[in-house]
Amino acid sequence: MTAHTAQAAVRDPRARWVTATASIRQSMWLAGGFMLAFLMPFVFADWLEINRDVYYGIYGAAVISFVAVWARSTGIPLARLASRRPWLTLALVLASSAILVGIVYLTDEATPHPKGLEFAAAIAWRGVFYGAIDGLLLSVFPILAVFAAFEGRRLRGRGGTVVVASIALVASLAMTAVYHAGYSDFRGEKIRKPVVGDVVWSAPTLLTLNPIGAPVAHVSLHAAAVVHSYETETFLPPHAVTADEPR
Repeated sequence: MTAHTAQAAVRDPRARWVTATASIRQSMWLAGGFMLAFLMPFVFADWLEINRDVYYGIYGAAVISFVAVWARSTGIPLARLASRRPWLTLALVLASSAILVGIVYLTDEATPHPKGLEFAAAIAWRGVFYGAIDGLLLSVFPILAVFAAFEGRRLRGRGGTVVVASIALVASLAMTAVYHAGYSDFRGEKIRKPVVGDVVWSAPTLLTLNPIGAPVAHVSLHAAAVVHSYETETFLPPHAVTADEPR
């Protein structure tokens, strides 16, 4: 046995331990993400029935804080990943956005919307902010966490990448289902709609690992819903009328 081989044999158990530890940490964070995804709508929207726009602020603050702590504690380089494959990400975002906008216009009825500054504020808050937050929690976090959990394992080549990507997609679909199950009106057949949509808005991040892709695609969905179906009962939950919203 050469000195190099002997050194590798000594280092290998520690390398496996580090990889296993990283996988366990990501799994624990994923479990925490599922809890957050369900409890935010269940407690604040379904149980407390707070104003929709106030809920979006609370939800957004919670998700941003959670993802920031996760990325920092597990060493996920979100800033560096944001520059990954920019042109492919852009192309995928444009394609996904076109599909998502088409879904809104083809499957939801057109409804009246406010005018002027109130309408602009709704696009910015319900469309851009809430859409980006949803994309961050439902797609970016589970996808990157799964890829990080498998980093260093013996899944190499295109076959290994496909396996990990498939698991990441399942995690994202599950996160979307758990999140929407927190709303009472989605606990039934209606939950299929966001789960199917997740495949479309997750594609830009799933195929490039760029954390910007999914949130931008999701923004297009929410913005289209604000413009076309302001009073939608499919998009922009919660849909239950709260005490602070006009009936």
